[in-house]
Amino acid sequence: MTDVLVIGEALVDIVVSARGIEEHPGGSPANVALGLGRFGAEVTLLTAIAPDERGRAIAVHLEQSGVVILPESYSADRTSSAIATISADDGSADYTFDVLWDPSRTVLDIAPRIVHTGSIAAFLQPGADTVRAHVRELDADEVTFDPNIRPALIGDRIGAVATFEETAALATAVKLSDEDAAWLYPDASADEVLDRILAIGPRLAVITRGADGAVLAIPDGRVEVAAVSVDVVDTIGAGDTYMASLIDSLLRWPSAELTLPVVELIGGRAARAAAITVSRAGADLPWRDALGGDE
Repeated sequence: MTDVLVIGEALVDIVVSARGIEEHPGGSPANVALGLGRFGAEVTLLTAIAPDERGRAIAVHLEQSGVVILPESYSADRTSSAIATISADDGSADYTFDVLWDPSRTVLDIAPRIVHTGSIAAFLQPGADTVRAHVRELDADEVTFDPNIRPALIGDRIGAVATFEETAALATAVKLSDEDAAWLYPDASADEVLDRILAIGPRLAVITRGADGAVLAIPDGRVEVAAVSVDVVDTIGAGDTYMASLIDSLLRWPSAELTLPVVELIGGRAARAAAITVSRAGADLPWRDALGGDE
């Protein structure tokens, strides 16, 4: 048994900034797997990369942080990429994608405690339906989902909302950014979005708001947790770090047993982890020894 199986895209981020052009392994689900590996979890990744130079660079990067890549992951003709243009004003990233997503349909011989998916993998066909099929077949104790909306790849909002809700209905915990929430439900407040997600079935729903902190909701109530103030280099990997921390917390505190004090603790852990990532260039997620005491 592994602690966490992550299902989703791994790609190369081509980062364009004032420092020049650099290539880094990336992809939201792959970053979440990386973070979990650095936190000390036993984590396995099902993705779709090619045995090319970029695919090998991704594999080495993840394996050095303790991520086990399933052999079925080497199924693509070429490894996907994303151009991330960094704003000189606030360090935010604007993305342009060249992504192929068609992961293996082979039944997975693995029994994870938690399955995580999200981002492009949950929306882009033909692979999105395969992802949901795997989630259903694995029947893990926890399923976590981060939509990490990429409008340039999704297109139709109404269809994306249906896909989001279908996937959220399989999950026990959903995390999305305020930008995700506003794109999916433009006429709803953050509280209304959280209520809607909990009504679909998850036990924990989270909306992150960058420097304005996050709101974490369970059926018994919700808490606001402030962001940690740091000098921001860029925001690449911030949401993925937050998600990895949430998953790491669910390994300790199952979603079915959450109380508001524990939810506040979980939010604080995630905020501290994300603050470390945004203080660095690229998706350089922290190792556990950098997080300090969090009990």
